[in-house]
Amino acid sequence: MSLTRVLLASGRSVDLAELRLTPTYGGMAEGYPCPPVNDLRIKALLHTAARMSPTTPVHLLPPPREYPDQYAGALGPVETLPRVACVGRFSSTPLTPANDPVSYRSGLTVVWFQSTPRVPDTCDTAPALREVDWTALARDYEPWDLSDRP
Repeated sequence: MSLTRVLLASGRSVDLAELRLTPTYGGMAEGYPCPPVNDLRIKALLHTAARMSPTTPVHLLPPPREYPDQYAGALGPVETLPRVACVGRFSSTPLTPANDPVSYRSGLTVVWFQSTPRVPDTCDTAPALREVDWTALARDYEPWDLSDRP
C-alpha cells in the first residue's frame, strides 16, 4: 500500500512508497544558511536517499535558492532553501515491457524541497515533481527481492 499516488506530466502514475520530511536547517548549531551549508545539506540528503533503497536510482530536483539580504559573512552570502527537505521513494509499473508487472516494479528515489510539510498527492503536487522523467531515471526491480534493504 502506498502513501499516495502522483500523476506525472507524462501520464504515468507513480506510488509514493516511503517519505521522509525533515527541516532543512534542523540541528544547525552555528553559522547561517549559505551556499556551502546548503551544498552539504543536499549531499547528506542524497546519501540518505541512497541508503533508503540501494538498488533504486536517486534523483535531485534542484531546489530554488533565495538570497534574502545583502549580508555576506565568512562563508559567502545568505542563501536559503525551502524549509522542508523531502526524500521520497516512488514505484510504478515496470519500464521494460518484457518484465512481468506482477513480479517487477520500476523505482526511483527523489530528493526535493518544499515550503510546507505536506505529502504530495494527485491534486496538489509540486510542478517539478510532476515533470520527473520516469523512463529516463527510474529502474526496474523485483519488489520481493529484499537484498537491497539496509
